[in-house]
Amino acid sequence: MKVLLPDNDGHLNSYTLLGDYRPGTPLSRDSRRIIYSAAHVVADPFSLNNPHSASAIHWGDTLKFRRHLASLGLGIAEAMDTAQRGMGLDWKGALELIKQTRMELPNALVANGVGTDHVDLSTVTSIDQVVSAYNEQLVEVQKLDARVILMASRALAKVASSPKDYFTVYNQVLASCDHPVILHWLGEMFDPQLSGYWGVSNFENALNVVIEIIENNVDRIDGIKISLLDKEKEIIMRRRLPSTVKMYTGDDFNYPELIEGDDLGYSHALLGIFDPLADVASNAVSRLNENDVESYRQLLQPTVPLARHIFRSPTQYYKTGVVFLAWLNGFQEHFVMLKGAQSDRNLHDFSQTFQLADQANILVDPERACFKMKQLLAMYGL
Repeated sequence: MKVLLPDNDGHLNSYTLLGDYRPGTPLSRDSRRIIYSAAHVVADPFSLNNPHSASAIHWGDTLKFRRHLASLGLGIAEAMDTAQRGMGLDWKGALELIKQTRMELPNALVANGVGTDHVDLSTVTSIDQVVSAYNEQLVEVQKLDARVILMASRALAKVASSPKDYFTVYNQVLASCDHPVILHWLGEMFDPQLSGYWGVSNFENALNVVIEIIENNVDRIDGIKISLLDKEKEIIMRRRLPSTVKMYTGDDFNYPELIEGDDLGYSHALLGIFDPLADVASNAVSRLNENDVESYRQLLQPTVPLARHIFRSPTQYYKTGVVFLAWLNGFQEHFVMLKGAQSDRNLHDFSQTFQLADQANILVDPERACFKMKQLLAMYGL
């Protein structure tokens, strides 16, 4: 099958699809690797809400996609940055999303983002306000008996003056958690407002702060997600974690190697790229559970160029690539995002994403994908 795609100069060239899609194999409940997919939301294109001021979610398609993830044995990281949290999805919409997923999939493995994004940053001047903001969201999520991911806080990054402030906030908030939580270390490449998180400017000192917080609250922490796009830093941290605390890789560049691990350990996963890669991820990790490392590598390694393209700088716009692939694969009928974020990447980017998705073997129905790609090209006048 062939399709005409634009090059850098806007000239159309023929591309021949060669992908070999394979439906996912559900992970067993005793999988040695715990795999969370940070799931996107489907916007409602017919909402009368101002797209720049309120969340407008198509609940039917959003929950349908979550049922797909759960059917593959994947965990769902709910209301995270992949769902445009803080970038189109406000706290009111996030809480409703958490409630809807909880009702739809009461027995699924779901962890839910708790943060401080409902407060106006311009009004935050103290550490006590940050603690109060965290606790306000925490109370609402724990009312649902739902598990928690304690998200990095822009408000904390704004007002903290030293690591001491991070110790104060995390110790107080963790003391209020009903169940062990997943901590969240999101690098500034994902969110520039988190620059200098943990109160220091370099990785080594930041690592010492995080490890001390974890050690002081070890019974209240299930694990930590680290998203720095640097495998060596993740491995260094993984080897320093207490034995009961899991490392959840958030490295969308180096996930095959980090999940596979080495003689000293491995990472579990909490990844935005495992939204479009759900089928291949379940297949690959199933093979790894059977100690078939070669098949694991053969399945997952071809997806890396796609992931690195989607998550390239400016990394925070990766959500556009994720939703574009959901549209190509028939999980939603349109390519519209909250806050108009479908415009955050250009046409050449979409052309590259299409080709790399084919080469990663994730296009479910190539004929449908080609038809939709032609629709997109026509909108651009091609």
